[in-house]
Amino acid sequence: MSVPSSVASITVSELAAKMAGGDRIDLIDVRTPAEFTEIHAEPAKLLSLDKLTVDSVKQICNTNQTAPIYVICKSGGRGRQACEKLQSAGLNVINVEGGTTAWSAAGLPVVRGRKTISLERQVRIAAGSLVFAGTLLGAIVNPLFLIIPGFVGAGLVFAGVTDTCGMAMMLAKMPWNQRGGATCQV
Repeated sequence: MSVPSSVASITVSELAAKMAGGDRIDLIDVRTPAEFTEIHAEPAKLLSLDKLTVDSVKQICNTNQTAPIYVICKSGGRGRQACEKLQSAGLNVINVEGGTTAWSAAGLPVVRGRKTISLERQVRIAAGSLVFAGTLLGAIVNPLFLIIPGFVGAGLVFAGVTDTCGMAMMLAKMPWNQRGGATCQV
């Protein structure tokens, strides 16, 4: 995923080279606890996007104020959002391009746990279910139910244009996405 020029980024191979060169890095994973438990980059610490604050970052990072903090998610989108938020608060943050997907594909060390349904898949399942149910109810019960698939479609267009998904934000707060047992969770 391309990152706007206002947010610094680094490839997984560049970050791995820094680590191999002995650089101490702070890597924050901003996915849900369930996603983090399934797979995460070995040096990453969990700090979900919905719980991300400057204070929470300072609690889990050991670097000084000027050292970069690297942010990783699944593929780069949530990482970019986290970087924008932290950058506006004055922190030196760098988004990891391609996220955990690229990290794992590059053969870099990961920690694997139990399998979960990704947030992206949960959004597709929820959106598809709402569209199907609304269309079915609109055809059988009352045409007013067609408002449901219309609303979902408008939400998907908004998510595509703004790269912000309200349904994903709501699903990330659900109890099944908060479980994980990750030892790095703040």
